[in-house]
Amino acid sequence: MTPQESISIFDVLKIGVGPSSSHTLGPWKAGLYFLDALKENFPNTTIQRIQILLYGSLAKTGIGHGTDKAVQMGLLGEKPEVFEVETLHHKLARIVQEKKLSLGGVTTVPFNPKEDIIFHKEASLPYHPNGLTFKAEIGNNVIFKRTYYSVGGGFVVREKNEQGNPKADITLQFPINTAKDLLHWCMKTGLSISEVVMENENCWRDESETEKGVMHIFKTMRDCMYKGCHTAEGELPGGLHVSRRAAALNKKLLKGRTYNEYKSWLKAISAGGKSFDYITDWISCFALAVNEENASFGRVVTSPTNGAAGVIPAVLQYYLTFVHGYDKEKIISFLLTASEIGCLFKKGATISAAMGGCQAEIGVSSAMAAAGLTEVLGGSQKQAMMAAEIAMEHHLGMTCDPIGGLVQIPCIERNTMGAVKAITASQLALKSNPDLARVSLDNVINTMWDTALDMNTKYKETSDGGLAVHIPVNLSEC
Repeated sequence: MTPQESISIFDVLKIGVGPSSSHTLGPWKAGLYFLDALKENFPNTTIQRIQILLYGSLAKTGIGHGTDKAVQMGLLGEKPEVFEVETLHHKLARIVQEKKLSLGGVTTVPFNPKEDIIFHKEASLPYHPNGLTFKAEIGNNVIFKRTYYSVGGGFVVREKNEQGNPKADITLQFPINTAKDLLHWCMKTGLSISEVVMENENCWRDESETEKGVMHIFKTMRDCMYKGCHTAEGELPGGLHVSRRAAALNKKLLKGRTYNEYKSWLKAISAGGKSFDYITDWISCFALAVNEENASFGRVVTSPTNGAAGVIPAVLQYYLTFVHGYDKEKIISFLLTASEIGCLFKKGATISAAMGGCQAEIGVSSAMAAAGLTEVLGGSQKQAMMAAEIAMEHHLGMTCDPIGGLVQIPCIERNTMGAVKAITASQLALKSNPDLARVSLDNVINTMWDTALDMNTKYKETSDGGLAVHIPVNLSEC
């Protein structure tokens, strides 16, 4: 990742399928990229075998994260943004039953997932912990091979930071690599953070198109949250026997108030009052709902990752439900601001738990949400950045130790904690003078990266430490 890379809001906030942006969405996209490259280099060649080799963290926690499922869906040519998630298990079962895989829905090759997806748990590739290699064979000869790295948040690259799916970079009106750069442009132009971001987005597309895309992101978050709050109680898939809680909590908090769609649901929620306990219960409910959907291979928005997908929707919904009311312009401002904070962490540190632990996921999402909330609450640019700094400062050192390699424990509940911390950070920043702050956002980004480098590998999404070893499970059962 070069600091000069131009990153759009639609790179940070991606629509995909759970449970993990780095272990599911990234490998899924890598499969699509390999499929495209195979078609381009061997357009009229009959491939006789496909193999996928998973390395490092992808191998160690790939079963729990659905990496094996994701690479197959990519090779089928399915697009995660629009794929009908309800058909996923049927399509995978058909591959197992027929021992065949249809590349891009066109060319059928023999394929046995148990033999042709290889988990190299004791090996890692040098560039990044999340490496995977696709091989195409004719006879016993490998005629084409590509290695990709899923570097967090659904971003996929090849070695030397080459994009997995090459695209032309552009020069933005306001080049930003650090928080200092962002503040410079805000102070020079008098624009808010979201306005600076929108001017940069205008370098890619018309403003109306950006607004339409941002609202589509919001509606995907909203629909995911609503679905999670109304999915019948039961266990999440994977073998940990984790029960869904959002629907039961939603029902309990509403106390019989009725509704028939999203907007009337919000009115029913608002009718319950604004006590501290009531509001915090709903913040937890919103976050739980999103991440229970994520754990169930549902459609979510990486914010900036799937494992942290519940924080931003929960904080934004808190604002719309209990503070301001539905407001399209505020929604756009919130998400534009949040996305820029995510860009800063990606450029200056990492948003990959395999590189930096959970501070890189929940910590970054909390910082993003804190800044977005501060801006729509009327805070200054400095206060928004201060809120992001506070939120991350109190996630520094958070490890990633998913039990069974599943994005469930402690991942789901951590989204509720990250959301509450984001709101607290925003409140502190709004009541503070940021000119007197001793720690800058750049300071905390640099510290987070130093911490990531120092962190023991077993706490970086390997399930080799922490809760994952104190609550052992048999991965073959997941």
